[in-house]
Amino acid sequence: MSMTESKTDYRNIFYPPGGILIWIIIFLELITFSLGLLAMVYYGKAESSLFHASSLTLNLNIAIVNTVVLLSSSYFMATAVQFTKEENTKKAADYTGLTIIFGLLFVCLKTFDYYLKIQAGEFLTTNTFYAFFWMLTAFHLIHVLIGLSILIYFYVAMKRGKETLQLTDMMAGAAFWHMCDLIWLLLFPVIYLIF
Repeated sequence: MSMTESKTDYRNIFYPPGGILIWIIIFLELITFSLGLLAMVYYGKAESSLFHASSLTLNLNIAIVNTVVLLSSSYFMATAVQFTKEENTKKAADYTGLTIIFGLLFVCLKTFDYYLKIQAGEFLTTNTFYAFFWMLTAFHLIHVLIGLSILIYFYVAMKRGKETLQLTDMMAGAAFWHMCDLIWLLLFPVIYLIF
């Protein structure tokens, strides 16, 4: 399968890699998560002892491993895009597969983290801290699952040799995946470190 780069000038702000629509979505998502994090910090200052005590119950080790996992997946995704640009479909598929594996590892670790929280009786309704914890991390997890669905579609398309997968599609999927990583890099310090 040949995936050729279009003649689009990506230095033009109206034609960024992956298309303007994905960047509008990314911008809106970043605003949404940022507002949620700002609200968490605001309430954290008002209820500092509660937030501090609650944050001590979090599993920092799982969060650190998940951070490394997502950063690694970003590297694999960037490499997959580079191989796509070089029209090396086999290596692009291999690195997309690695991105998927690391994304699934993130989902498994986050699910285990949720299991531990449920076992400890720490739910959305436990207190304000846990309301933010569950809402923000679950919303992020939904984005990761959407990103994985997109990447699995690309992986299958590359393995089957479909001509419909364009470089622009791959770049849009990569931009969405990198957004998931960036959001986690915003969530991690606020939820796990500052309180």
